[in-house]
Amino acid sequence: MPDFSLLAVVVTALYGVALFCIYRILLSYRTAQGAIGWVIGLIGMPWIAVPLFLVFGRNRFSGYVRARRMNDQTLDPLLSQYEHQAEGIPYPDFPNGVDELRVLSKLGRQPFTGSNHCTLLKNGEATLEALFDAMESATDYILLEFYIVRSDRVGARILNILRRKLAQGVRVYFLYDDIGSLLLPGHYLKALRTAGAKVTSFGNGNVRRRRLQINFRNHRKILVCDGRVGFVGGINLGDEYLAREPGEEVWRDTHCRVEGPAALGLQLAWLEDWNWAADANPELNWQPRRAETGDQQVLILPSSPADRWETCTLFFLNCINNARDRLWIASPYFVPDVQIINALQLAAMRGVDVRILIPEKADHLLIHLAAYSYLVTANECGIRICQYQPGFLHQKVVLVDDRYAAVGTANLDNRSMRLNFEIAALTTAPDFVADVEAMLEADLARSRQLERADYEDRSLLFRLACRSARLMAPLL
Repeated sequence: MPDFSLLAVVVTALYGVALFCIYRILLSYRTAQGAIGWVIGLIGMPWIAVPLFLVFGRNRFSGYVRARRMNDQTLDPLLSQYEHQAEGIPYPDFPNGVDELRVLSKLGRQPFTGSNHCTLLKNGEATLEALFDAMESATDYILLEFYIVRSDRVGARILNILRRKLAQGVRVYFLYDDIGSLLLPGHYLKALRTAGAKVTSFGNGNVRRRRLQINFRNHRKILVCDGRVGFVGGINLGDEYLAREPGEEVWRDTHCRVEGPAALGLQLAWLEDWNWAADANPELNWQPRRAETGDQQVLILPSSPADRWETCTLFFLNCINNARDRLWIASPYFVPDVQIINALQLAAMRGVDVRILIPEKADHLLIHLAAYSYLVTANECGIRICQYQPGFLHQKVVLVDDRYAAVGTANLDNRSMRLNFEIAALTTAPDFVADVEAMLEADLARSRQLERADYEDRSLLFRLACRSARLMAPLL
């Protein structure tokens, strides 16, 4: 005979946990749609929804928030010092856009700085060679933070460079994401540690504080050398960006090299993550130095689920709402929420040239399908969604009019908006903006514009799959 008393206790306990989860949702939800979905699931199917919520339901990286507050005693003086030093470095005026830039500076908790030089690195080969050269030239320290690190040809070359620099007395700090670099073998990390590098994963140093928060990822790709030069963009450390054979398709991606005071902005973001992961505050250079050439105005804009605001969402909304003539966005994933798609529609309706560049060949089927569900809405108001044809497009680039451009790590999806740690470099420099424009024009020339028929004329099963994928997108 079944023990009904024990079963009643288990069911009561399960619903008690479900009610506690609902209590947490009501106190902290960011979107009504997500909250309603979780509440319905927790009430109707608690045996499934409760474990899913414990793993995927949190929208604030609470341990990081607490660590940030504790570490403010260390980080705030560095930020104040950085801001004070940046004030003494003049940067060019930005007519009719002061409020727009002030908002972005507040979002990123960092200042715009002048006397920088940004170089657009338009593909994997150019980026990786620039990364190798910067590490070879380092004399004091090398700071790395990447979502994905592989032990392939690229990984082997980096390992050799870092070993050589460590032997020369250069300090190396190596931070990687647990999920993104899940396949990185232990012998690779052991070799780095044996050579003298400080190595940690984003969650490894704080497992107790991070438990049940595996849905959060550190998606940043940062390199800083000596506090003088930094790199940020969409490129991870792997062979997928380099052709092995003639004619082989490689991932299409973009990075940015930053020389000047803004490199300290990348360093500050790296330090906050390192402080969380390793509980350490290494001695670094915080004296800004002007770039040898160029006088570009640059903002480093980090975003994360530990922020007071939804920084990444507000960044995109600010760009969309302030665009006057043109808004071009390149992203491998296009699954915007309601407020983003509404803002894009309004921009197109007021005559802005809105183009979204996505890949035709996808690395994530559900997100690829979800993008098709926006075609009808996009076409009706004049938004142009274009699929890049030659290979997988992985770049994350934003171009607003002829006024500013951003290169970073954030995609147009829920994960980047609310769950990932992301970062971007934004500049108003006319020559950099022109380089981004020319690059995107070349990419668009190799793309096909999607029409509503690409969705409406497909089978009912395909359309249902697209709509279902769109519903699931916030969980992906």
